[in-house]
Amino acid sequence: MMKWIPAWFAVAFLLMAPHGSGAQALDAQGWFVEGNRLLAEGQLDKAAEAYQNSIEQNPASPVAYFNLGLVYKKLGRKESAAKAFEKTLELEPSNLDARISLGNVYNLMERWEDAIGQLNIVIHRRQNDAEAHGNLGWAYYNFHSGPPFKLLVIANLRKAVELFESQGQMEAAEATRGVLNEAEQKFGVEPAG
Repeated sequence: MMKWIPAWFAVAFLLMAPHGSGAQALDAQGWFVEGNRLLAEGQLDKAAEAYQNSIEQNPASPVAYFNLGLVYKKLGRKESAAKAFEKTLELEPSNLDARISLGNVYNLMERWEDAIGQLNIVIHRRQNDAEAHGNLGWAYYNFHSGPPFKLLVIANLRKAVELFESQGQMEAAEATRGVLNEAEQKFGVEPAG
């Protein structure tokens, strides 16, 4: 025979019951949302854990890998960031934001040729992407394994400055202009007039 339990007792019992790690409480989407919240709050290590939990439950989620890559990049964990962005592209090859992010990380790792490969794809599909042009110019500028890409360095850096200015991103334009001026002097190219 079943006894009647007051509703307030059942609620109190549930609230006092131990909950463990909470890993069972959230599904892949819940962990992803939690990762976004933690990332927005600047809790990067916890955000990385949340995205990893999301990926464990749904390993076919390119956006979870992408956000995990962003967190790792902010944490300075370049190799981990590169792996997360590479996995994003394995799952979603047309993701140009992941290609830019991967190209940026490759630049930070001084993997110039790999950066050039990723960023070239972006600028051919999204010609007015200032960040991609700037990072591509930087990769070409630092690439020393073959002939110098003088004209590609200058062309991409000039395009990046122009795009940053047109988008009102003056700090980015000035930083890129500094690299452009250095490259023009190094390569003996007259500044654009």
